[in-house]
Amino acid sequence: MSGADRSHRPPGVSHLPAATLAGMDVPGPTARLLLRPMTDDDLDDMAALLGDPVVMAHYPRPRTRTEAQAWIDRTRRSYRDHGFGLWVLVDRVTGEFVGDCGLTVQHVDGVDELEVGYHVRPDRQGEGLATEAALAARDFAREVLGATRLIAIIAPQNVASQRVASKIGLGVEKRARYGADQREVLVHAGVP
Repeated sequence: MSGADRSHRPPGVSHLPAATLAGMDVPGPTARLLLRPMTDDDLDDMAALLGDPVVMAHYPRPRTRTEAQAWIDRTRRSYRDHGFGLWVLVDRVTGEFVGDCGLTVQHVDGVDELEVGYHVRPDRQGEGLATEAALAARDFAREVLGATRLIAIIAPQNVASQRVASKIGLGVEKRARYGADQREVLVHAGVP
């Protein structure tokens, strides 16, 4: 293992890879997407994504540029501490930034859980890209991390995200209160 503290794992994760940003394991390319580590150079794209009211419709509010930088910083800490995090989605044909997707540790009902999350630019929504990326993240959780459980935390009104969760094999497990604002969410869960 690397110098990172890997003693704290979410339930259902058998091992965490020793990773550095330069040599970090990432899901392989999908039919239409490349997944790569997020860097500070992604701030403009991430600020536009997280600041978009359509993308953030099911969050308490869109994020500011400063909050987008904090998002990147948290993601990079996750790479260091866990060997995984959110990855940038890049269109394989055009090279354009499409969104982000990946795995994070989330605290739900007193338990640390491995969660898959995804955000896609509004002009690229409806193309199945979130599902494609989430499938790659799910497979990474199973094949690289040895995960035996994966969740998605989704607002009850976010039907599109619920469809993605269903397509990757996660079904509604329970309702929970989540986040600093304790908003109601649906926890979708399954075996990756």
